[in-house]
Amino acid sequence: MSARNSHANKTAARERLRAERERQAKRDKRRRQITVALSVVATLALAGGVGYAVVQANKPSHWEAAKKAGVKAPKNTTGENGTTVVIGKPTAKKTLQVFEDARCPICAVFEQQVGPAIRKDVDAGRYKLQYVGATFIDDAALGQGSKNALSALGAALDVSPGAFMDFKAAMYSAKFHPEESDDKFGDNSYILKIAETVPELKGNAAFRKNVEEGTFHAWALKMSEAFDKSGVTGTPALKMDGKPVTGPNGKNIPITTAEFATAIEKALKG
Repeated sequence: MSARNSHANKTAARERLRAERERQAKRDKRRRQITVALSVVATLALAGGVGYAVVQANKPSHWEAAKKAGVKAPKNTTGENGTTVVIGKPTAKKTLQVFEDARCPICAVFEQQVGPAIRKDVDAGRYKLQYVGATFIDDAALGQGSKNALSALGAALDVSPGAFMDFKAAMYSAKFHPEESDDKFGDNSYILKIAETVPELKGNAAFRKNVEEGTFHAWALKMSEAFDKSGVTGTPALKMDGKPVTGPNGKNIPITTAEFATAIEKALKG
């Protein structure tokens, strides 16, 4: 790739990230306004029972049940409640932790730009990948898409690590990733539509059953708790053997393939 093309790609990626952050700021402002308005409505409607219905609608009963259910961990996991998800060759000496929320728009940008490079490195045995899933956007934007997508990722992992990686890439793709405010991932039919583009999941009856029955809902909640205890406060985030992996400014993650290549070389030597 020429220096000119590399610069153009980097500029385009940065512009996309800048635009996404501006949209995020507007959504945050709108969400605060909506939250205030809903609080007033809920207070006024409480006597009539409407407030209770609104609260219940935003807290699906199956997720409440999952909090009390026994945890069934997907295959290809280790650790307490199966919340340690490490993919890669056992001979790889270092481990890259990737922290993501399925509904996170910047996670989608990161995966589209850098995801293929990570997959290539993991397949080559340069390092292992540890995935840590979060669900905090469900609370901030309302809905269940982050939790439901994480549960579906567990169902894909139960098939194979390769299916997990392919499904994750499809979910974050420009074709399928929704706006943060759009809770599409909360709809199993949409999750299954994405899965039909993944060879190992296409027509896979066991995967479909696990998604539709919420087999890994309790596991997803435990994974979310693991994220909450990690000390990471936002997504996406990267750590190599516990140390943050950042871009040129030393704060944000590397968002382009060129930035990531530089950052990962430094992390591998550290």
